[in-house]
Amino acid sequence: QVQLVESGGGLVQAGGSLRLSCAASGLTFTDYSMGWFRQSPGKEREFVATVSWNGGSTHYADSVKGRFTASRDNTKNTAYLQMDSLKPEDTAVYYCAAYEVRSSIVIMSTNSYEYTYWGRGTQVTVSS
Repeated sequence: QVQLVESGGGLVQAGGSLRLSCAASGLTFTDYSMGWFRQSPGKEREFVATVSWNGGSTHYADSVKGRFTASRDNTKNTAYLQMDSLKPEDTAVYYCAAYEVRSSIVIMSTNSYEYTYWGRGTQVTVSS
């Protein structure tokens, strides 16, 4: 049974930092790139960041580029999202997800429908 469990969310002041973790089990972690998405009330889920299966490539939404860093530790089956310079508009439930890499050409995705497994999310609240 595949499980993705996010942790590290919480309440932080604007300008502060948080590090989210996503612990994976029940899958071959290196078969998957890992993505981060977020959803705030009344809005659709949106792509935030992704990291390739070996951590060698990353991609970010424009809204978080330069402030967020996605990474992973394959020895711990864990993905991370370091969030710095947080803004109130970053407030959302953050989800990690696993994208199965089936090709050496397409190794990451920004499309939520292409992800196979999802965590339950962790709340991030940034106060002004």
